[in-house]
Amino acid sequence: MKSAVLVFPGINRERDMARTLKLVSGREPAMVWHADTALPAGTDLVVIPGGFSYGDYLRCGAIAARAPIMDAVRAHAAQGGLVLGVCNGFQILCESGLLPGVLMRNTALRFICKDVYLRVERSDTPFTRGYNAGEVIRVPVAHGEGNYVADQDTVARLEGDGRVLYRYTAPDGRLDPAWNVNGATNSIAGIVNDGGNVLGMMPHPENHVEAALGPTDGRGLFAGLADHFKQAA
Repeated sequence: MKSAVLVFPGINRERDMARTLKLVSGREPAMVWHADTALPAGTDLVVIPGGFSYGDYLRCGAIAARAPIMDAVRAHAAQGGLVLGVCNGFQILCESGLLPGVLMRNTALRFICKDVYLRVERSDTPFTRGYNAGEVIRVPVAHGEGNYVADQDTVARLEGDGRVLYRYTAPDGRLDPAWNVNGATNSIAGIVNDGGNVLGMMPHPENHVEAALGPTDGRGLFAGLADHFKQAA
């Protein structure tokens, strides 16, 4: 799996993501600067990590979405290449038009930094094949604007097409407003585009991959991606 991690001013999770990708795939990812205009040749997976690109000015991800490298990311996605955006990366994907909807202020109007529970809705995608459908995983969140919002028609299409891959739930997998940490529509934590090759999610699976540091529930996402490319080779 040849991966590339984008780096914007203000992004602060790029090294966490790079470490995880190397641990799981055995291969060091390329670090790609926002002002570059091309991805490394042969890139399989583009990852947009979390943080606060450009200080979250204007709207979260709005400036980064217009960076030169994003034209190359859009072209990569259009050709079927995989793209993963985590937290600020999810916001950037929405602002760039690669995913529908927008991430608004958390309903509690405060920054949230804690572990949450996610239900994996499908196991037949490159981003979820490391899990079983219906499995509940524990991963951290760290965001102030993670409340996913879209118009009714868009939400209906996402749900009808099975494009919601991760959802905030109680530890036993029940949908419960008390466990929907940011107030997201339909407890949505992660969605894919209509091609199924671009995933945006607010939680940080890359921070739960090493037993020495705690839970390892996030490892399945990256292990699944590595297996996907092994089978494709």
